[in-house]
Amino acid sequence: MPLVNPLASGHSPETKKLAEFFNETLGFCPNSILTMQHRPAISMAFINLNKAVMANEGRVTSALKRMIAWVSSNATGCRYCQAHAIRAAERYGAEQEQLDNIWAYRTHPSFSEAERVALDFSLAASQVPNTVHTEIKSRLYDHWNDGEIVEMLGVISLFGYLNRWNDSMGTSLEDSAVESGERYLGKYGWEKGKHG
Repeated sequence: MPLVNPLASGHSPETKKLAEFFNETLGFCPNSILTMQHRPAISMAFINLNKAVMANEGRVTSALKRMIAWVSSNATGCRYCQAHAIRAAERYGAEQEQLDNIWAYRTHPSFSEAERVALDFSLAASQVPNTVHTEIKSRLYDHWNDGEIVEMLGVISLFGYLNRWNDSMGTSLEDSAVESGERYLGKYGWEKGKHG
């Protein structure tokens, strides 16, 4: 049972219009947004932040942003966000081999060195205590520029919020997200846990 139940999608007309963004990214409006509607200013601010963070401004692809989100969510243990991130990565064109081998990104040949360092950055920045250090910085600058690093940290930070929100709320996973989680992550022990 979630800590707070989500409201109907039409509860806040302002949120409903903004939430149409998620119909593209996930195919549905997430229960997390529907729960945030209890305070519409929070749901609207979050959706606008999400849109800004996920906009493509450079070479950090939509698929890579969603894989960065997955690594961040995996580091914090939020199964809700893991399922959402892998589903969005699939919908935004991540290669099948990458989706099937996301747990092995450090060694699997379907990941480039630039992608590996982006995902290592996500892992280091998502841990508590934070483990971003000079070696990661050096590796990042071998492949990415300032703006692209800001984009990546924007994704990591956005999912830091979502991981805390959804794990604390015990947000119920939507059927489509469960399907994606089971397809790509189930073989590694993923289950919906308290998000059922």
